[in-house]
Amino acid sequence: MPDSTAQILLVDDHPMMRHGMAMLINMEPDLEVFAQAGDGEEALAILRSGQHIDIVLLDVTLKTISGFEVIKNIHSRYPELPVLFVSMHDETIYAERALRAGARGYVMKQEPGEILINAIREVLQGKIYLSGKLHEKLLNRIVAGQAEPESPITKLTPSEFEVLHLIGSGHSSQEIANLLKRSIKTVETHRFNIRTKLNLKDSADLIRYATRWISEEKQ
Repeated sequence: MPDSTAQILLVDDHPMMRHGMAMLINMEPDLEVFAQAGDGEEALAILRSGQHIDIVLLDVTLKTISGFEVIKNIHSRYPELPVLFVSMHDETIYAERALRAGARGYVMKQEPGEILINAIREVLQGKIYLSGKLHEKLLNRIVAGQAEPESPITKLTPSEFEVLHLIGSGHSSQEIANLLKRSIKTVETHRFNIRTKLNLKDSADLIRYATRWISEEKQ
């Protein structure tokens, strides 16, 4: 990490959450929240303005496009810019997908502030940050030689992936629409697409599949 203060772009659609994280980060002498964005389009506009940014802290669920879509755009235009996901979503479900998308780490918002600060510094040093729990899970998979066939879930778009996760967590379509700030029609379209891609016959089949998937991922 350079001797100068690292400039951070903080992307989260909850103003109070952004404010709290910014206050925490700005207490550190080597870190500064240079800019904040409430959605993906705003974040990309800040990056296009040419301002120097050392790292992006990115939420998964945003008002317009998913954080996974944002990171895809970032890497296509700024491939050397590291991104650290900071999300309320369970890391056992989302972290691997985040890494595949190009993130350099994943931190849950429920973690203490010092965990976030440590994760930022590790990513700035060129490392990948994952919790001890997730490190152990991935290492156990490697040691066990689990060369699993590609899951059909990889066919899902980022938004469909989020919807599947929320279905498996017991949420109704209306609740999912509220959580993701989408229309009920959009959520129902995602549900239909998920069923088609996963070859599930009806909503009951979808709920069973999603619930079982969530349970297996958390093991």
